[in-house]
Amino acid sequence: MKCTTLVDKIYEFDGQETLSLWNRLQIAVHIVLCPRCAEKTLRLEAVRDMLRTGFLPVPPAFIADSIMDRIRSEVFDLSADMPFEEEGPTPEVPFGGWVATGLIILFSQAASFMGMDFISFTAAQGSSFLLPLGITIGVVVTVYGAIFIGSHLKELSDRFRLR
Repeated sequence: MKCTTLVDKIYEFDGQETLSLWNRLQIAVHIVLCPRCAEKTLRLEAVRDMLRTGFLPVPPAFIADSIMDRIRSEVFDLSADMPFEEEGPTPEVPFGGWVATGLIILFSQAASFMGMDFISFTAAQGSSFLLPLGITIGVVVTVYGAIFIGSHLKELSDRFRLR
């Protein structure tokens, strides 16, 4: 039996149905003779066990009870009218610098689709290359936007009168 056939049979077998005696014998002999397939089988069984039992053990109930008791024992004075303390000075990055950097990032990502190397690489790799590229571009734009908004939240709220 070939390794690929064995792996297909093992992946199809989910433990609920029974394999024929002949298939079980073939798999057993192949696993004894092929250490790579034996390792794959062990890893697959470990993953199946983790999926059956759950990834993390459930904490005992007394831990949750002790946490809730501690929360109840805390004294909160919500009637006190304490103003929030202003944080210390934050380093300022000019607003225009952030916008210019964002435009450069967006232009460079759009320009990456126009190169001759990209066209030949995409033709050779197929559309499976475009999914990770799209995810990468989305993550870069999202992280940049989050950092930009987080660092200029006060300035943006003042500019758009959101307070």
